[in-house]
Amino acid sequence: MFTTHKLEISSLNQDAKETEFVLWFEQVGIADISIVGGKNASLGEMIQQLTPKGVNVPTGFATTAYAFRYFMEKAGLEARLRRLFADLNVEDVNNLRDRGRQARRLILDTPFPAELESAIVEHYIQLSQRYNSPVEQLDSDDLSRHSGVDVAVRSSATAEDLPDASFAGQQETYLNIYGIRDVLEACHSCFASLFTDRAISYRTTKGFDHFDVALSVGVQKMVRSDLAASGVMFSIDTETGFKNAALITAAYGLGETVVQGVVNPDEYIVFKPTLKQGFRPILDKRLGSKEIKMIYDLGGSKPTMTVPVAKSEQAEFALQNDEILQLARWTCIIEDHYSDVRGSESPMDIEWAKDGSTGELFIVQARPETVHSQKTSNVLKTYKLKVKPSEPLLIGRAVGEMIGQGKVRTIVDLTKLDEFQEGEVLVTTRTDPDWEPIMKKASAVITNQGGRTCHAAIIARELGLPAIVGCDHATDLLKDGQEVTVSCAEGEEGHVYDGLLPFEIETLEFDNLPRPKTQILMNVGNPQEAFRLSMIPNDGVGLARTEFIIANQIKIHPLALLHFEQLKDKAAKWEISQLTAQYETLADYFVDRLSSGIGMIAAAFYPKPVIVRMSDLKSNEYANLIGGRQFEPVEENPMIGWRGASRYYDPKYAEAYGLECQAFKRVREEMGLTNMIPMIPFCRTPNEGRRVLEEMAKHGLVRGENGLQVYVMCELPSNVELADRFSEIFDGFSIGSNDLTQLTLGIDRDSALVSQLFDERDEAVKRKLQRVIATAKQFDRKIGICGQAPSDYPDVAKFLVEQGIDSISLNPDSVLKTRLAISEL
Repeated sequence: MFTTHKLEISSLNQDAKETEFVLWFEQVGIADISIVGGKNASLGEMIQQLTPKGVNVPTGFATTAYAFRYFMEKAGLEARLRRLFADLNVEDVNNLRDRGRQARRLILDTPFPAELESAIVEHYIQLSQRYNSPVEQLDSDDLSRHSGVDVAVRSSATAEDLPDASFAGQQETYLNIYGIRDVLEACHSCFASLFTDRAISYRTTKGFDHFDVALSVGVQKMVRSDLAASGVMFSIDTETGFKNAALITAAYGLGETVVQGVVNPDEYIVFKPTLKQGFRPILDKRLGSKEIKMIYDLGGSKPTMTVPVAKSEQAEFALQNDEILQLARWTCIIEDHYSDVRGSESPMDIEWAKDGSTGELFIVQARPETVHSQKTSNVLKTYKLKVKPSEPLLIGRAVGEMIGQGKVRTIVDLTKLDEFQEGEVLVTTRTDPDWEPIMKKASAVITNQGGRTCHAAIIARELGLPAIVGCDHATDLLKDGQEVTVSCAEGEEGHVYDGLLPFEIETLEFDNLPRPKTQILMNVGNPQEAFRLSMIPNDGVGLARTEFIIANQIKIHPLALLHFEQLKDKAAKWEISQLTAQYETLADYFVDRLSSGIGMIAAAFYPKPVIVRMSDLKSNEYANLIGGRQFEPVEENPMIGWRGASRYYDPKYAEAYGLECQAFKRVREEMGLTNMIPMIPFCRTPNEGRRVLEEMAKHGLVRGENGLQVYVMCELPSNVELADRFSEIFDGFSIGSNDLTQLTLGIDRDSALVSQLFDERDEAVKRKLQRVIATAKQFDRKIGICGQAPSDYPDVAKFLVEQGIDSISLNPDSVLKTRLAISEL
C-alpha cells in the first residue's frame, strides 16, 4: 500500500460543504454529485465505504462547484459566455469549433481568485505531506513544479457520470502533475475544459443547459502504472448487456492509452456468480497487441510520453490470473454497493491501475454504465445478413451487435471534420470524444486502434452505432467513396465487407410469453454468441457442440500438440508455434481454449442445464485440423467409422480424449459451472458406454461425484433397442434425429442422390422416437431431442410433446415460434 501519514480530516455537514472551496475525498460521498461532480463523489464514496472491504483507492481532494461558480461570478464570465453562445450551432463544425475556442480562452485568461488559489495550494501541500513528499516552503513568487507528490488532475462535472449519460471524456485529465505551479495550471485548464467542443456538443444533444453544469477538479495521488499496467473494466458485457460477466481490459503503462483507444488491449471475461462463491471462473483471455505505452517523461518537457513496448512483452498478458480475479472481485463489490445505494441494479464502468513500484492494484475511477442499463430487457433486436458474404476486407473488434453501411469517409485530422457527410462510414485512426459531433451523423465507425472499452466504443454504443475498432490498417485499405457494409452481428469479431449487402432486422418481444410444460432448450455452437442467445427465453442448452470450438478456436489436432516433436509437416509446426506461443505447454493450449469455449456457454445460461456433447468429429474432419493428417486414417465412410465414443478409449486416441476431460473438469471444478452436463455421442453399445465412463474417471470426471451427470446421444438404432441397458449407465438421453434417421432408413445424408428420401417424419423414425421416449420414462431417465427435426417441422415437435418428451432443443431462430406452438397443445 502507499505509505501515508494520517491527516486529521474533520467531517462536515451538508450546509458546510456547500460553501467550501476544496474538500478531501474523505469528506464527500455519492450524495454530493451537485457539490463535487460524479467522478469525485464516486471516489469519496469508495474511499469511505469500500476501502474497509479491501478495495484500494488513492486519495486526494476536490475543488467544489461552489469554487467554480465563485470564480465565474467574480469575473462576470457567465454573461460573456451566454453572449458568445447566442448563435451556437453544434451541427456546424466550424461554428462549434470557434465558439469552443473562444470560451476556453476566456476562462484561461481569467486568473483564479487569490482565496481559491490559496485553498488549492494548502490542500496540495497537505496531500504531499501525507505521502511523504513534502513541498518546500515557498514564497508567493516561487511556485516551482519540482517538489510535491505526483498527482492526476481530473475534471468532474456536476452532470457527469449519471446513469443515463456517461459524459465519457468530455472534459480533460492531466497525468503526472507535481509542484504547486503545475497543479494550479492543470486545475485552471480543467475549468476551461467544461467548454471543449465535444462537451458543448454532448450537453446540447443530451438537453443540459451549459450554465446549469459546474466543474469540480479532482487532485488524486498518481498510481505508478507507468511502471506496470492499467485499464478499464465493466461489470457487464459491453456488447450484449449480459449482466453476469465482468469485462476487464489491460495494457502497459498509464491508462489513458486504453481510455483513448490508442492501443488494442488484452481482454479478460470473468463470471461473477461463481466468483462470489470462491471459484476462479476466468472464461476467456484475449491477447491484445499493446504496441505502445504511456509513461512519465522524467526530466523531459512534458509530464508524459509514449514509447514502444518490447515484442516479448506484447506477446504476454499484462495481468496474471490472480490479478484478473482480484479486479473482478472489486468489480462485484463496487457494483453491489452502488446497486444498494441506488435501489436497483447498477452496472459500473471502472478504471484501475497497477502500481509498478509496489505491485498493488488500485481503483482510480468508477461511474455508472450508461448504455445497457437504460435498455428494456423484453425486446431483442437481431441483425442478419441476407446473403452469404465473401471474405471480409477487414476484421476487428465488434462494438454493438448491429449492421451499418454507406460510403467510406476517411478522416485522420480534426481539421477535416467539416468534410463528413450524413450517413457516411467514418474511418479513422481512433475516434476519441472530440469526434462525437460527426459520429452522430455516421452510419458506422471503423478505427485502426482501440478496444471495446475505449471512449470511442462507449460513445458509439450510446449513439446506437455499429463500430469496429482495432482493425490496424483501415485507413490504408479503405478508400473514400467506397461502399461497404459494417457487420458487428457475427460475434466478437466485426467484419467489413465490400459493397452494400442486404440485411434484415428481427425484433422479438418477450412480454407475457406462455411457459409450456415441455422444456424448450437451445442448440448453441459458437461461444461468442452465447451471451446474446441467452437473452432469448429458454430453459437451458440441449446441445453445445465442442466440434465448433475445436475447429474454429483451437484449430489444431490434439495429437499434434501431444506429439509435436514427431510432427513431419513443417508448415503445421510453424502454425502451431504461432498459436501456442503464450502457453507453457502445448497441451495447456488445448485445455485452455476448450474450457474457455465450454465455459462461455455454460456461464451464459447458468444455472440452467447446459448439455455439452463431447467431440464428434469424423476422421476426415480431424484430418483437416492443423497437423491432423499424420494422425488420422483414410476411411471409406467416416460417417459410420471411427467417431464419437469409439475414439475415447482407443489407445490410438485416448490421451487426446484425456485433454478433453481435463477441460470439462476445469469448467466444473475451477470455474464452478456444475450446470454443465457432458454427453457421449455415437455410443454403439452399453459396454462401450462403460468403457467411456471408466476413461472419464481416470481424469477426475466420476459420474455421481459433485453432482456429475453424464448423458448419451440416442442416434443409433442400438440406442433405441437397448435403451433399458443404456439407462443403467447414463443419466439421460438426447435424441439426434439426423443420425437416427439416416441409420434407420439406410440413407447417407451427405449423398445428394438419395436426399429426397431423407425425412425425419417417416413412420419408421417416429416409431423409434415413440419407443425410446417410453423406455426412458419407464426407467426414470431424462430424455430430450437436440436434432434438426423440431426446428424444421412443427408437426414433429407436436408429436414429441404428445409422447411426453421432457425437452426439445432448437436452433435459436426457432425457439420462440416453437414455444408458442407447443403452448397451444
